[in-house]
Amino acid sequence: MNPKKKISRREALSTAGKVAVGVVAAGVVAGAAGYYAGSSVAPAATTITLTKTVTAAAETVTVPTTITQTVTKTETKVAEIARKVVMGMVLGGYIEGSTWDGRQIRAVERLKKLYPWFDYVYDEGVVLKGKDPISSAKDFITVNKANIIFGSWEPAAIPAFHRLAGDYPDVYFLGIVGSDISSQRNFMRVFVRQYQAMYLEGLIAGGITRTNKIGIAVGPACVQNWRRMAAFYLGIKDANPNATLYIKYVGEWYDPPKEREVSLALVDLGVDVLTHYTDSVEPLKVCEEKGIWFVGKDTDIVGLYGWSTTDTVAVSFDTRWEVMFDVIFKEYLAGTTHPDRLIFVGMNRHISLPPDNPWVPGQTILPAVDLQNDNKVGLDAISPKAKPLIPDKILRLVEARREQMLAGVWDPFFEHELVSSGEGIAIPELGLDVPPKGTVVKPAGVMPSDEWLLGKLNFQLDGIVLVK
Repeated sequence: MNPKKKISRREALSTAGKVAVGVVAAGVVAGAAGYYAGSSVAPAATTITLTKTVTAAAETVTVPTTITQTVTKTETKVAEIARKVVMGMVLGGYIEGSTWDGRQIRAVERLKKLYPWFDYVYDEGVVLKGKDPISSAKDFITVNKANIIFGSWEPAAIPAFHRLAGDYPDVYFLGIVGSDISSQRNFMRVFVRQYQAMYLEGLIAGGITRTNKIGIAVGPACVQNWRRMAAFYLGIKDANPNATLYIKYVGEWYDPPKEREVSLALVDLGVDVLTHYTDSVEPLKVCEEKGIWFVGKDTDIVGLYGWSTTDTVAVSFDTRWEVMFDVIFKEYLAGTTHPDRLIFVGMNRHISLPPDNPWVPGQTILPAVDLQNDNKVGLDAISPKAKPLIPDKILRLVEARREQMLAGVWDPFFEHELVSSGEGIAIPELGLDVPPKGTVVKPAGVMPSDEWLLGKLNFQLDGIVLVK
């Protein structure tokens, strides 16, 4: 495979001339509780301080007999909304059968039910049809009165939104980050820390494999995929040091015949657990046909899409884009003229839900990303047939790491060092080469900045086996 080959989906992800490995722009933190050294923070909330006086009995408290207790209550006001929020969605691909654009539409459908002041409009297939993103965005603003514009693929937002942001200073423009993190005052770059759930999937994959061979059918060689496979691999090795991760490139995000060919080649190597970073269902079909475990990505393909059953899907994760959008809505409604330009939300960010919600019944919070399979979350998301195969100590580790990431006190990229395998893409435009095999690019105990994770992790981790 030519790693510099252009692709048709989120193509900017593989134009790695915009990324490079260099000094990690990271903060060394004193403990795991502060690992988000480079993360964006939540919008400021309105803090109300209430003072309450409590008088205690003299026989129990001698001096003083009157105790003054200060209680701090924090609440975020979304009251007195001056205008309706309308989001125009410039979708690079199509909604039908998609766990990417399709899941983002599900996100705004949910938000519309939660927030009566919110509405959305969309144009799909913009990149795949070769349409002009500028034209779509302008129509949303002038015709539909959209005040937030979202591009679901990097090529749907760049360079279009850079050109438009200055013309519409009161509009928020949002663009998914591929590898280019450029921004403007009102052009924000956004993503979700899917890798946190993929680390948990790695723990589970390491626990259920019986051949100690796990495979990934990878689309293009790009930053997003190296970040994904890095987290997945770290999880595998934490659960099962004897397991090996094999990857083979498809070269495109969507190429069903090639995806099938690559998946079958990995099965021929003996892998009994397979996942993919591509867009068709062919890897899933191969798992069904060969009777091996499938690990899902991006969304709950069993519960939300009905594409398979837990007889094949060992676990999956769901990306709740609605949480990311909610962060941005609050900034907009607060009248913030200079919002954070890089929004990278993880498992510790969530929106609240009523207990009788139809999406995850019984759950009152919806984290930005989480294990989800057959509409169940956490450990319950593991297939009933797969779960008995996993040693109890690994299940406890999955539960503990998930709880830590939900609390925002742990991250696989803080915990582990990242060592280059020597595979990657050189960046001649920046005079940078791929780090030689064995180079510790990021030491343990250091949290990489968001900019580094999103734009500069352009190498494969040492220990992953590349099948050519």
